[in-house]
Amino acid sequence: MAVREVLRFPHPALKQRARELGEDDGAEAARIAADLVDTMRSYERCTGIAAPQIGELVRMVVVDVSEHRKAVSRNGLLVLVNPRVVRATGAEVAREGCLSIPDLTANVRRATEVTIEALDPAGQAVSVDADAFEARCLLHEIDHLDGVLFLDRVDSLATDVFRRKRY
Repeated sequence: MAVREVLRFPHPALKQRARELGEDDGAEAARIAADLVDTMRSYERCTGIAAPQIGELVRMVVVDVSEHRKAVSRNGLLVLVNPRVVRATGAEVAREGCLSIPDLTANVRRATEVTIEALDPAGQAVSVDADAFEARCLLHEIDHLDGVLFLDRVDSLATDVFRRKRY
């Protein structure tokens, strides 16, 4: 369990597709899960982080919007292994930021309701229904597993990207 360095764009690991964790990867999943939680919690107002952001090219994300004022659904601390979106409905444009691109925010269109299927670090199947801000956070982190950054999803780099005013 450790706070890990967060990779910043243009680090090449941020644009790579992460590999799935298998049944025999339980110890690796537990180690990475602990590091992700510790790292996420070390940043004020951080609501999620993906394994590639700490240099681990595996399909694992951590999200916790419990204390965020914009959250509607609040599933608590989610540690998801091999997550996949099985349902996504609605659409909304809202501002996003990222630890890996700390100087910018952007308007990004995302689904407003999602169902995610995954495993927990112990290998048990989980299903998560989320909406609004929590759905956005889950989709943002899952994008990292495919090497997709929030800037890849903006309609216009000229009008939808902004310099961050505060950290």
